[in-house]
Amino acid sequence: MVIKSAEFVMSNSEVGKCPKDLLPEYAFIGRSNVGKSSLINMLTNHKNLAKTSGRPGKTQLINHFLINKNWFLVDLPGYGYAKVSKTAKKKFQKFITDYFEKRQQLISAFILVDIRHEPQNIDLEFMEYLGVSQIPFSIIFTKADKLKPKAIERHVEDYTKELLKTWEELPNYFVTSSSKSIGRDEVLNFIDATNSEINALRS
Repeated sequence: MVIKSAEFVMSNSEVGKCPKDLLPEYAFIGRSNVGKSSLINMLTNHKNLAKTSGRPGKTQLINHFLINKNWFLVDLPGYGYAKVSKTAKKKFQKFITDYFEKRQQLISAFILVDIRHEPQNIDLEFMEYLGVSQIPFSIIFTKADKLKPKAIERHVEDYTKELLKTWEELPNYFVTSSSKSIGRDEVLNFIDATNSEINALRS
C-alpha cells in the first residue's frame, strides 16, 4: 500500500461522536510509552501526524486519521501506567472499552508490545479481553532495532509460548522498528488485503 494522504480528522472521548463514515477502522493501542505515536508516524510517512512525547500517557482521546480517503487509523490512549488522575484514568479506560464494544466500523485492533520486555500481564489481559469480546487483533512488536536478530527471534518465541498457554491459535504478529521502518510494508499490506476482502464482500 502506498500512503498518498494521511490527515487528522478529530479527537474525542465519546464513541457516539466518532466519524459517521462507514469506512473501515484499524485501532492502535498499547501500554504507555510503547512507541505508538512513532509507529503511526512511520506507517503513514509523516513526521508529526501523531504527537510523540517522552511523557507516557500523552494520548488521552480517540484520535481518527483518514488514510488515502478510504480507511481510518485510530490512535487510542495507552492502558496501564500514565500520569493522569485516577478519575481521568477510569474515564478513558471506559471509553476505550466503549470504543471496542460499540464501534461497528472497527475491523481490527493492533496491540503494541515492546519486544525488549518479557510478556506483561496487562498486555496479556487486554488481549484476553479482546478475545472474549470476539474482536480481531494482531500484535505489533515495537522497537526491534534495540535487539539483535537472534534476540528478536527468542523474544517472539517466548511471547508465543506464553500466549499458547491460553490461546488455541496465535494471532497475527508483526515485528517493527519506527526508526528503521522495519515492518512497515507488512502492516500496511495486511490492512490493504483486509480492505480488499471487505470491498469484495460488499460488492
